[in-house]
Amino acid sequence: MSNVRDFGAVGDGQIDDTAAIEHAIHDGDGVIEMPRGDYRITRTLEVNLARRSRTFIHGSGGVAKLLMYGDGPAIFLKATHSNTADPSGFRPEQWQHERMPTIDGIEIEGRHPQADGIRIEGVMQPTLTRLLIRRVRTAVHVTKRARNLLVSHCHLYHNTGIGVHLDQVNLHQAIITGSHISYCRQGGIRIGGREIRNLQITGNDIEYNNNDPFQVPNADDEPTAEIFVDVGDGSVREGTIASNTIQATYCPSGANIRFIGRGGGGDHKVGMWTITGNLIGSQKINVHLTSVRGVTINGNYIYSGHHRNILIEHSRNVVLGANCLGHNPDYGKQELATGIRFEQCQSCTITGLLIEDAQAGEHTVLDVVPIERDGLIELVRCRRMNVSGTQVLDGTPNGIYLEDCSDTVLTGCTVLDDRQPKRMRAAIVWKGEGTGNLIAASRIGRGSKTDVDAPAHVQLDGNLTG
Repeated sequence: MSNVRDFGAVGDGQIDDTAAIEHAIHDGDGVIEMPRGDYRITRTLEVNLARRSRTFIHGSGGVAKLLMYGDGPAIFLKATHSNTADPSGFRPEQWQHERMPTIDGIEIEGRHPQADGIRIEGVMQPTLTRLLIRRVRTAVHVTKRARNLLVSHCHLYHNTGIGVHLDQVNLHQAIITGSHISYCRQGGIRIGGREIRNLQITGNDIEYNNNDPFQVPNADDEPTAEIFVDVGDGSVREGTIASNTIQATYCPSGANIRFIGRGGGGDHKVGMWTITGNLIGSQKINVHLTSVRGVTINGNYIYSGHHRNILIEHSRNVVLGANCLGHNPDYGKQELATGIRFEQCQSCTITGLLIEDAQAGEHTVLDVVPIERDGLIELVRCRRMNVSGTQVLDGTPNGIYLEDCSDTVLTGCTVLDDRQPKRMRAAIVWKGEGTGNLIAASRIGRGSKTDVDAPAHVQLDGNLTG
């Protein structure tokens, strides 16, 4: 074990300990121990695994703190892995020197405007556990290539950039679990770039990561999200977002979960994802998907979307399953409206859903742009859509609104307004052109004007109205 104090580090927060800690990393036995103390550093501590060999850096259970007074990352894990995670793709020297570098039990605090936390490049099995990283730009930055990343039981808090940034990286097999990721201005987990597969985001508390102009000085209009996937010129597939709490304060360009794929040819470069068992709420848009293919959203409670609970655009093969959508009744008169909108989508299913509007039917929260919508569920310029077994309650101004849709079927749904006086004008409004459309076997209540307003190309069969 190489104690940094034995290499000359003082840990009083005043003396520059950079050279002493570098000495321990480069010439120690690979187990770098940092006892209780505040270790001032002024440049990046680079761990070149090909030269240094297997390395474990620990802060004695969290009592050690690195104060980064320079720009760039406090710690840079660097290796030479250039293949996949297939066992046949490893050189013997990688297993001997480079596998599973671990950083555990350390606080990193930025003391420079361009300070970052940890950077990872070319590493197999990088493992980050029990870290507190705060007041930096980006807490964890993974770029170029990596495999089998683990981020577990960390606190990534109050940073000017991003909590975990998977940035133009070729990365397979990554798990982010059991962590608090909050108050990072440009996003909690931000994913973009070359090729990402097999990413699991599970069991985290991810909240308040946004450009809120009321809380962030000099906030700009850059879109943010607690979890943000922007494929750019790359592709992001095979992921899960499961069992997290994902919530925020309203931001004009914010979302809790936002995916941005690439259109054209039906291959949108982001998909094969499940969003399951999460609590998602209190943002302009709770779930915003653009140009995705193959996403399942199921078993979540989704609430208080200032603009929409769910907005899905230019996408296909999306299943919106048995979720509960509503608001937080604890806020009383500050209830927020809800809503789902599919626009220019095809081959999607909405099934087993319960969506209930706030009793007010409108925003009662100050400084929020009034919501504009035509129904609690909206399908606009869509094709091959199936809405089944869904309850749509207290919709405003209408329950379900469809426009220029074809091959679209509504079956076994309940659309009612129990408010007095009724705020729902019609249960179902269908406008525009289309073919092959059906409303069947549904319980359709009457609104203040009518129950169903639909053109001749929509067939009605076996519904209970009134």
